Amino acid sequence: MHSTSNDVSVLVTGGTGFIAQHCILALLSHGYRVRTTVRSPTREGEVRENLRTGGLEPGDRLSFVTADLNADDAWPEAVAGCAYVMHGASPTPTGNQTSEDDWIRPAVDGNLRVLRAARDAGVRRVVLTSAFGAICAGHGPMKRPFDETDWSELTSKNVWPYQKSKTLSERAAWDFVAREGRGLELSAVNPVTVVGPVLGADYSHSIRLIKNMLDGQPGNPKINSGFVDVRDVADLHVRAMTHAAANGERFLAVAGESMWLAEVARVLKARMGRAGRHVSTRVLPNWLIRLGALRDPALRGSLPLLGLNLNASGEKAKRLLDWSPRSREDAIVATGESLLRLGLLRDKP
Repeated sequence: MHSTSNDVSVLVTGGTGFIAQHCILALLSHGYRVRTTVRSPTREGEVRENLRTGGLEPGDRLSFVTADLNADDAWPEAVAGCAYVMHGASPTPTGNQTSEDDWIRPAVDGNLRVLRAARDAGVRRVVLTSAFGAICAGHGPMKRPFDETDWSELTSKNVWPYQKSKTLSERAAWDFVAREGRGLELSAVNPVTVVGPVLGADYSHSIRLIKNMLDGQPGNPKINSGFVDVRDVADLHVRAMTHAAANGERFLAVAGESMWLAEVARVLKARMGRAGRHVSTRVLPNWLIRLGALRDPALRGSLPLLGLNLNASGEKAKRLLDWSPRSREDAIVATGESLLRLGLLRDKP
């Protein structure tokens, strides 16, 4: 418990998000008051219900502001009186919005809107939820684990619009603080694939990875990723928010070595009991994924990842912030157990 946190307010942007909700839980458990933004006030009930699923009844220690990253209004109200901001919300294009600019411009502008409002309100520090996508993309095979000194190489043709948006929006945040921050502090957290306890039926792409395995997908592409529990990502955000050594630093959130998806499947098969009976540990050949991508556009983004080792190091957060994440295996199993508990698997309990 942070002894001085009881009257300290923190803004968490994008309160409907998976990481954001676990950040809210972590902050409330440390005694902070939390304000969060939603694009529609109709989502407040859902957020509160998810937090109750996570084990806390926030009551009046949590408040809501309706704010949109694409508009200036409401952000001064959102940050007013807050000592810190955790900013992870990012506009995601939908429907026919497929151009790079639909991804990049809103992400960059959204970061700058929040930072400008935070600076003007006298916020001490902003913790930006960036992504591994701002570190790993466009490099090809690496002879060492990725670390915080790496930035995605945007001149490569194998960089997705999402990765470009995360890279350019994080760079824009650092540039803003350097040029116009006027004392505003910034830290960034760059998580790899985030798994862990689901709080409701609106879950992320990373969770769907685990759900699809438990639901019996026929095999696994030869894709490699680091994994980290969302509760440890939230804990790292709190540490990056308050620790003096975190100012001006970015931190990779990753638990241990990266894993091939077939290894993830083996963990679920071994540790999920009857719920793991549909899991296939088969490795699908690359040619089959390439063939499938001709018909399914959703598979095309995975083609540059086939056979690529994406190992990354979380040593900096451990060394500077005394961060101690749970194991990647426990994080993966916690995901499956929460999906089972909430009745979100194909074969409900």
